[in-house]
Amino acid sequence: MQIHDLKPSAGSTHVGKRKGRGPGTGNGKTAGRGHKGQKARSGGGVRIGFEGGQMPLTRRVPKRGFHNIFAKPLETVNIKTLEERFESGDVVSAETLLANGTLSKVRYGVKILGEGEITKKLDVQVNAFSESAKSKIEAAGGKAQVV
Repeated sequence: MQIHDLKPSAGSTHVGKRKGRGPGTGNGKTAGRGHKGQKARSGGGVRIGFEGGQMPLTRRVPKRGFHNIFAKPLETVNIKTLEERFESGDVVSAETLLANGTLSKVRYGVKILGEGEITKKLDVQVNAFSESAKSKIEAAGGKAQVV
């Protein structure tokens, strides 16, 4: 086999549509744009959310509360998950949670939440704890350290 013998597998490539090349193509004359109107023009079209001059939905709907655009959301893990996935005496950190598959990504940090019960003595070193999670970990004899 030579390099000039190589070709893509059948069905993996497609021939592009040749618009405006006559009636036999099915895409002649108006080239699939219909007759006149803003979208038929060169450079025509409207931005996302535009409703023809009517007040757009995003501006008609009332806004509620406060949304912090600078927030750095933490990944959350419940203590029942720690109970299932770790042995007594283990150190729990973002790295170990990623390594054992509990989390798939940690962008800004990890917060431990208090759902479930824990009996194992764990050394948990993460970015944040809920009050209930911290008290349950310490009641089981473990350590809850904020890093």
